Amino acid sequence: MPRLLSRATLAGWVLATALLVSCDVRLPVQQATCQRRQVRLVTPPAKPGEAPDVLVWMLANRYHTSMIFPYAWLVESGYIPPAGFGHPQYVVMSWGSQIAYSKQGARTPLRFLRVFLTPTHSVMELIPIEWNVAEVCSKQRIWRKLVPRTKGPALAAFLNDCSVAGPDGKPRVLCESSWGHGVQLQGRCLYFIPRVCNVWTTQTIENLGGQINPWLALTANGLIRQAERPPNDFELIWSGSDPTP
Repeated sequence: MPRLLSRATLAGWVLATALLVSCDVRLPVQQATCQRRQVRLVTPPAKPGEAPDVLVWMLANRYHTSMIFPYAWLVESGYIPPAGFGHPQYVVMSWGSQIAYSKQGARTPLRFLRVFLTPTHSVMELIPIEWNVAEVCSKQRIWRKLVPRTKGPALAAFLNDCSVAGPDGKPRVLCESSWGHGVQLQGRCLYFIPRVCNVWTTQTIENLGGQINPWLALTANGLIRQAERPPNDFELIWSGSDPTP
């Protein structure tokens, strides 16, 4: 078993290195004009009385970051949700290893080594929420930021490209989410170090108009330090009720 594990680990590192050299630490994404996903290139103008800017949120615990968006804005901008997802007020989006996000998690040494040392399939988690963000996610640290409504199409195109589409053009659902009443979508790209969950969040912020160095954002705190600085200017609004955030 140790010999097999060492060979698998070596093979994983070779594959990860090849992937990293070929496509950088960022996820390879297609252009927003991709016909398969039929992403609109222009966000509908703001309705009468509707603000030109949209409030978004970033969540973080000690290791992991995620984003929250107004769901209607995503759909208006061209995001394609899974079938039967409903019409929530907000949606929490996060990314990670399919093994780590499974019910078994990465609790055993072998599963942890597979996630830590070898490329694994990725998932994008999609969780609907209906209440105040700080009330629903009170254990995590929470930041917020106003972004131009016109950033919606770039964000929607990126999010569409994060998951694998089925024959109907909608993202493939693997299982229920790790919390809440959402779903896990089949990721299009592999998860491996250094392309970790926080790099997905990095590119999400970049598609909102932010400027993040992904090599300095591999950890949650590394991403947060950049997100709080200009021109990103995410504002901390909740320090989290968990004593070990």
